[in-house]
Amino acid sequence: MSLEGGTVLVTGGSRGIGRAIALRLVHDGATRVALGYLRNDTAAEEAAEEVRAAGAEPVLVRGNVSSPRVLDEVRALGPLAALVHNAATGVIRPALEVEEKHWDWTMNANARALLGLAQAAAPQMTRGSSIVALSSLGSFRTLENYVLVGTSKAALEALVRYLGVELAPRGIRVNAVSGGVVETGALDHFPNREQMLAGGRERTPAGRLVEPNDLAGAVSFLCSDDAAMVCGQTLIVDCGFSLPA
Repeated sequence: MSLEGGTVLVTGGSRGIGRAIALRLVHDGATRVALGYLRNDTAAEEAAEEVRAAGAEPVLVRGNVSSPRVLDEVRALGPLAALVHNAATGVIRPALEVEEKHWDWTMNANARALLGLAQAAAPQMTRGSSIVALSSLGSFRTLENYVLVGTSKAALEALVRYLGVELAPRGIRVNAVSGGVVETGALDHFPNREQMLAGGRERTPAGRLVEPNDLAGAVSFLCSDDAAMVCGQTLIVDCGFSLPA
């Protein structure tokens, strides 16, 4: 099954990496793109206009991606050719300053939401369709103040493996893409933003940071027929950033 003529959902699809993924999937043949977003209506409308200009019908899905209302809206979209869980959030603090509410918020949005989305969408998805989650290197590397997000991404990748095995007999592929440092608005929440960007450029063998279109290309591959035998894997797209000792 290709994306030609199909409907796709991209959570966190109004900005940055999510918007790049949405536009790439339109390029790959999707004709209806649901853009999940939390509350920035202006960014969502701008992204919808880009999707429309690219030749597809945009559908805006506003709200907390793990909420019952949003999951009902996902079910109402009908069969999805691809579901991409890109939405992510989290409290950036040292481990000893984390509160229970911070844990719940981060884990629910980044990991539990994928389970809810799969439960809502998979029953209607047909053979050859795909679910792709966006992860990060913090799932297996320790990054400053990243304990909550990193832990949630580790849980996300574990869930991808379990869903991958469980849904494979239905012909639904489940995989993840994990990127290196990407310069998007999300980095504005990190107190060491400039250090992260500088370190990313210095440590990456390619001499440049990963860009949203790099991750969109990886998602495109995992949603294509060429990835028919890729199941439960996390594809790292960091041009070797995570390899040096």
